[in-house]
This record gives sequence, C-alpha cells and structure tokens, in this order.
Amino acid sequence: MKKYSILIVDDNKNVLTTLRILLERYFDTVTLLSSPNMLLNTLQTQSPDVVLLDMNFSAEINTGNEGLYWLSEIKKYDAELPVVLFTAYADIDLAVQALKQGASDFVVKPWDNAKLVATLKAACALHESRIEARHLHETFDVLQEELRKDMDICWGTSVVMQDVRRMVEKVARTDASILITGENGTGKEVIAREIHRLSPRSHEALITVDMGAVTRSLFESEMFGHVKGAFTDAKTNRIGKFEAANGGTLFLDEIGNLSYSMQAKLLSTLQSRQIVKVGDNKPIDIDIRIISATNSNLFKAVQNMEFREDLLYRINTIQIEIPPLRERKEDIPLLADFFLRKQSRKYHRNMRFSDEAMEKLMSYEWCGNIRELQHTIEKAVILSETNELKVDDFYFNKPLQPEITRAVTLEDAERIVIQNALRRNQGNVAFAAAELGISRPTMYNKMRKVYLREDDYRAVHKVIQHPNNSDFMD
Repeated sequence: MKKYSILIVDDNKNVLTTLRILLERYFDTVTLLSSPNMLLNTLQTQSPDVVLLDMNFSAEINTGNEGLYWLSEIKKYDAELPVVLFTAYADIDLAVQALKQGASDFVVKPWDNAKLVATLKAACALHESRIEARHLHETFDVLQEELRKDMDICWGTSVVMQDVRRMVEKVARTDASILITGENGTGKEVIAREIHRLSPRSHEALITVDMGAVTRSLFESEMFGHVKGAFTDAKTNRIGKFEAANGGTLFLDEIGNLSYSMQAKLLSTLQSRQIVKVGDNKPIDIDIRIISATNSNLFKAVQNMEFREDLLYRINTIQIEIPPLRERKEDIPLLADFFLRKQSRKYHRNMRFSDEAMEKLMSYEWCGNIRELQHTIEKAVILSETNELKVDDFYFNKPLQPEITRAVTLEDAERIVIQNALRRNQGNVAFAAAELGISRPTMYNKMRKVYLREDDYRAVHKVIQHPNNSDFMD
C-alpha cells in the first residue's frame, strides 16, 4: 500500500512526540512543527500529502481563529492540499466554518488512534484521486488536439512511393525507432502518423513535438514535465510530452534542430526509458515508440560535431527517405485530385481541373513539395469564380535561388548567378547587370570568363546577338 508524507503543526510538544510515534508506521515522512510561523516555507521544501493543523497556538485563546487563518494561508499556497484540523475544543459552528474554508476534516482531542489514521489516509487518497483526474483531463486535451489533425494519406502511383509504402507497412508492426528524412513539405509527419496508425500502439496517443520550437530553457519542462514550485511560474504540476505519450508513440519532428546539450538529455532518457520531472527526484518509467524526422543530413552533422553519433544510432534503427515531388511527377495528378476533393468539401464547391491547368501543375518544380501543392490548390479553390480551375486561377510562389548541394568552385557559382539573372531578364544584359549591381562591360567580361564550354559559348553568343544587346563592347 502506498505511504504518504504528513506535516503536523501543534504547539504541544508532547502531542507532537505522540503523533510521530503513532504515524511513522503509516507515513513515509512525518514532519513536525511546534509553530506555524515556518509553515509556508516547510510546504515549499517538503511538499507533504496532508497537513494536520492545530486550531490554537496562543495561550488562553481557544477561538480557533488562528487555525482558520493558517488554513486560509495554506489554501492560498495550494488550494488542493488536504488539511485536517485538530483541536481540544469541539465546536460545531467552528467545524462547519473550517469545512467551508476548505478543510478536509475535523478531529477532536483526545483522539482515537484508528479514527485519526483513517481520516488522514482518506484525505490523502482523495487528494491523489484529484491529481489523477487532472492528469487524465490534461492527457485527454492533448489527445483531442492530436486527433483533430487530418489523418488522410495519398500514396501516389510512383515506384518509389510504393516502395516507401511497403517499408512503412513492414516496420509499423515493430517497435523499432524510425528516422524519416526528406525535404520540407514531403509529408514526413503524414508518414509518421501512418506508421502509428498501423502499429500495435494505435489505440494509444501519438504525440508530436517540433524540436526546433522547443527552447533550451524550457526543454526539460516541455519534454519531462515539472512539479509545482519547480521554478517561478510553475504554479501547478504539469505532465511532459514523454509522459503524455506513455504507451503510444512520440514523434520528434525536425530533430536536427536540437542543440547539442539538449541531445545529451534526450539520449539519456531514451537509454534509461525513464524521466524525472523538473523539481522532483522520482524517476517515472516510460514505454514509448520513437519516430523522428529531419530535413537535414544528420550523418554530415555527426561529422561536423553538430549531432551526437550515439543519439543518431539510437533513433535510426530504420531510415525512410521521402523523395521530393519533382522526382515523382507522375504522382502529381493523383495528389492534385486528392487535395481538390478535400478543398471542395471544405469550401462547399464542386471543382475540377482544366487540361491546361493540370499541365501547368505537372510542369512546375514544386520547391515546397506536397505542402506547396496543397496550399496552391486551396488558394485556387478560394479565388476561382467558376467550378473549373484554369491556369490563371493558380498563383505560384516565386522560385528561390536553387540550393547548391555539391562542392562547387567560385566560377561555378558565378555561372549559376549569371544564368539566372539573364533568364529572369529575357536575355537583356543591361537589365541583368543592373540587377546584379555591376556595369554592362563587367557583365560581358564575366560572361566570357565563365562560359567556357562549347554549349555555354553558343548560349552566350546568342545572348550577345539579342536585339537589346547591340552595343556589345569588345
């Protein structure tokens, strides 16, 4: 049977000694105070499960007002902490007033040992049940938030995505830690949710944490929870993400953004499968499945001493790579129809694509991948004045400068910049030079320098012969 801690406040030292001898058999910790002056400080340091509080502390004053005052102070500190009042002067009106102010019960001296012990234990059990009820309520709120998220998934027909689907169905049945990699917008969280849905843990929670959004100062509180009084703003106990996910799955999104120091704390928890709340020293066992996701190269981060190698192997039993949309354009029509149906239901429209619009979707590069495709279609559904989406209904994001993912020379980089500037200005060297902040002669000299291959030379020669560039300078 679980034992509790008790704080006894009474000015009679003989009473304190007697109660300590009696209650040490039933409570793990018995703390004694002969004066209430240190009561609030003791509550902060000891965190008792119940307080046994005398009603009178001044000689010849038996009104019970002192006890009522300290009862109110305790309730200001912790409204849920059970307080059993203790007095040699039984008075029904006083008892009623005490109960109205939040006392759990009222015991008269001299006391019956069995009745006193039963009263104190009942107060502790009631307190514990209230904590559990709040814990369940908090967990329910977290689960409701997770369940509100869209669970639909469209795999597409490409060979690469069918391989991903088979991998997901195979590993979902296990408890293996999974690392999902891929560019932003490829659907890593959707894959994580599908793994959880197909797993034996599907009846429990899937809790998502954006690791890039968790600040260093709040990391332990957010992930492991805290107890009341652990720090300045900790006014109540709080469960962390690990505890909320207990029995289910914890999805650590953008884990590559986690700082090195926080990686060590995460690794320690994953190894021990235990958490300790901030401000507490009691370990709590956890049973969770870890799924992580990142858009960065963690193996390269390990080489650069930016990510712990031991943590990488801990989260990477199985790796699933999600390809970008531009590498599986055959999936675009199916995905586009999938999103169009969803948005049509959402906005109460009956929409379809024109042939030209679908061709436009197929030819676009989709740097934002599936997320960009979904948002583009939603925007078109909102703004379209007819039920057929035409090319003019789509507003595409201005493409960003492509990321250079291989080692390049300065000359290679200069060539890319010049090519893009000329393309944006339809071959007009003067406009391209102005955009790059250089003179036209300097632009021509750089073009001669960087276009060395035969194909490049023909391209630049064509630019030089452009009508807008008739004043080419030798």
